[in-house]
Amino acid sequence: MTATVAGLTRQIRVDHPSAAYAAARLAREAAHEAGLAGVLADRAAVVAAELAGNIDKHTGGGSVFVHQSLTGRGVDVLAADDGPGMADLDHWLLDGNTTTATLGAGLGAVKRMATEFRITSSPAAGTLAAARLLDPAAPPHRRAIGHFRLPRDGEQYCGDAVALADVTGSRTAVVADGLGHGPDAAEAAEAALRVFAENPDRPLPHQLTTMHRALRTTRGAAVALVRIAPRRLEFCGVGNVSGASLGGGPSRLLLSTPGVVGFTLPSAPVRHLTLADDDVVVLHTDGVGTGWRVPGRAPDLLLLAADLAHRHRNARDDAAMLALSADRSG
Repeated sequence: MTATVAGLTRQIRVDHPSAAYAAARLAREAAHEAGLAGVLADRAAVVAAELAGNIDKHTGGGSVFVHQSLTGRGVDVLAADDGPGMADLDHWLLDGNTTTATLGAGLGAVKRMATEFRITSSPAAGTLAAARLLDPAAPPHRRAIGHFRLPRDGEQYCGDAVALADVTGSRTAVVADGLGHGPDAAEAAEAALRVFAENPDRPLPHQLTTMHRALRTTRGAAVALVRIAPRRLEFCGVGNVSGASLGGGPSRLLLSTPGVVGFTLPSAPVRHLTLADDDVVVLHTDGVGTGWRVPGRAPDLLLLAADLAHRHRNARDDAAMLALSADRSG
């Protein structure tokens, strides 16, 4: 079993026409880093440029986020703006309908080139869009995932980290938040993920105990772990990483026990929940606010990542989130 560790998410603030070219460059770089062939890297660049160009031409501002996908060999391009939204979304999804001077031919081209594409728009909330481009030779698994990992503004290192592993009959994930910011915080979070990657199949309390020993020479970190199997979830966390399970009914909060892994490790109980097949499990660090709750329905995971990254992230703090489907077949 192999753990996949999330790389950094790169943000392009769309406040100038040149943002489209910056988005294209970063998407192409991310595609090359993910091992995508030349044509797929070119498509990633076109998709990012088109989404950034739409924000520049039609809205009051927004952002594009680019990173390697946790699904395998691929790139996720997330976009969010501040309005005014599109009244006739179906029209703009037709191939060739565009008013932007970007590299592509409108949202229809984005939909055609992407392996997966989602978009939602309203006058009140603006537009969220997400495109995923995958190597067609990659195994068709792990698609029901959304995430981001962003350092605070002006910071090169990110003290928040995310990793995911598929183990026998289940999927296990960890989100860690190293104390503070900068390289020392990143060192603490990365140490926690190294312990996780050694054996993701360990019981969750055992994971925390082993991490506690490994982090004693670091600043320490907040850590939360989830294990998802058919119709059930285990959650165990210490510190300020929290989350929720979302679905057709009320959301259920996943709250960690106060403490610091590496300094003061309390006895952290494992919480067990029963899940429906369409439930979504979300973990996030305290760089993401708590006002994002989506009652009464399970959100699309890629669009949720775009929404939280743009509208609910504290730019003065590192931030990370991971959203997983309860249905492991996705």
